[in-house]
Amino acid sequence: MLKVSLIGVGNWGWNHLRTWATLDDVTLQWVCDLSEERLQRAVQAFPTIQTTTDVEQALEGVDAVVIATSSSAHYRLVKKALEKGLHVFVEKPMTHSLEQAIELVALAEQKQRIFMVGHLLLYHPAIVKLKELVDRGELGDILYLYSRRLNLGRIRTDENVVLSLAPHDVSISNFLLGRKPIRVTATGWSYVTDSIEDVAFITVEYEDRRVAHFHISWLDPRKVRSLVLVGSEKMAVFDDMEPEEKLKIYDKGILRDPFQAVELPPGVIAVRYGDIFAPRVPFKEPLREEAKHFVECIQEGKRPRTDGYSGLEVMAVLEAAFQSIRQGGVPVKVPSWSVPSSTKGR
Repeated sequence: MLKVSLIGVGNWGWNHLRTWATLDDVTLQWVCDLSEERLQRAVQAFPTIQTTTDVEQALEGVDAVVIATSSSAHYRLVKKALEKGLHVFVEKPMTHSLEQAIELVALAEQKQRIFMVGHLLLYHPAIVKLKELVDRGELGDILYLYSRRLNLGRIRTDENVVLSLAPHDVSISNFLLGRKPIRVTATGWSYVTDSIEDVAFITVEYEDRRVAHFHISWLDPRKVRSLVLVGSEKMAVFDDMEPEEKLKIYDKGILRDPFQAVELPPGVIAVRYGDIFAPRVPFKEPLREEAKHFVECIQEGKRPRTDGYSGLEVMAVLEAAFQSIRQGGVPVKVPSWSVPSSTKGR
């Protein structure tokens, strides 16, 4: 039985509490938070759990820790847990800088511990299904994607909208496109709190001329969670606000075979309109799937889908986006990093 401590039971941490307290093959040993009120609420919901406001106590006598605090505390808490030899799951963003992320990944490799980052949507059944279609070539060559992650609130003061929301879109883009990001152009504006952007537009260029564009905002009249992926043969739309058909495939594209089209004037390109279908995607709660994957990786000693290196790739794009925003939208090369290469891919 895996013994786990949960640090942080705020808004999203509460969902982790609900998940980890009811997960098979896991004992939730400690629930830690600085707020006594939050801890009392946790005990009311799950009377058998132990609670503490002392992080040191929460890190004793356990195999792994789940960190769901405010992101400004992630670096300190992850480092402390890894130094104690614990496996670590940390919510996104993994840190506030690429330098901190590099240090933590190197430490996890040195300690030979599982280090997993909470890029939740890579465990969403619709995104997993879309990745399968991409890898099988169902959409043809992938050309570009764009996504929108919009809502009115919750506006934060400890991180900007790029750190808060963009990790979702960057992690999905890296996952689906399967190429190295090389350049980022970003613009952002602060309307609510000075120097903390609450709306941003980010464009990421990848190898092989693939490109992704993200619109993220806390200031929008509608809640939107959508992604469009365009291939040379077919196109896909993921809409997480749809109650059932979250993924749709559009059999549309440019007509490549001249024998299938009427005779056209020179320079005119024909387009093809086919069927629209929604592949069957079984319902599975992404957070529970993510938690089960973390446990499985610890038990079997395998590298997580969203391991520390995945987190580094996301942080590298975010760091370039920060620089581009500060420089007024100037394109910025995605920074590279170095970690012990002898252990990567182990």
